[in-house]
Amino acid sequence: MAAATRSIRFTGEVVEVGTVLLVRLPADASAALPSRGQVAVTGTFAGKELATVVEPDGRRGHWIRVTPALRRAAKAKPGDDVDVVLDVAPEWPEPEVPDDLGAALAEAPQEIQHLWDDITPMARWEWVRWVGATANLDTRAKRVDVTISKMEHGKRRPCCFDLSSCTDPAVSRSGKLVEPS
Repeated sequence: MAAATRSIRFTGEVVEVGTVLLVRLPADASAALPSRGQVAVTGTFAGKELATVVEPDGRRGHWIRVTPALRRAAKAKPGDDVDVVLDVAPEWPEPEVPDDLGAALAEAPQEIQHLWDDITPMARWEWVRWVGATANLDTRAKRVDVTISKMEHGKRRPCCFDLSSCTDPAVSRSGKLVEPS
């Protein structure tokens, strides 16, 4: 895979998958990224500044979530074509840690809290992504417990899950981004 050395530019359509708005990257734009998994990027979306992590679609491609804030700033709605410019970010942003995982980490022994602080932001994204990769609340609770247990044993990253699959249960089926509604 070639590393992105120049800005990646494309026009993409804002689509709705379930209740999520997103833009799929064209194949050539996705191929210009350095990984088939998540990639931290900066750039612009419809002329508005963007700093995010593009997600894999499970088909060797990627997509960008159009958050409510980005939607408002860009005045983007389903069916709109938007111009996007992406640059691979020099550093990963911090992930938003979900409440259940955050509470477990806060209650965990100090050595686990130190390990969480010591791992890279990219590794923290992987833990957050792994915990969130299920719609089943019992499975999610078990994954929170397993995260703490694995970290207790020195594991710095979750194992045994496909980093190039689409893991957001709101927009995926069997590890692949579902088609827009």
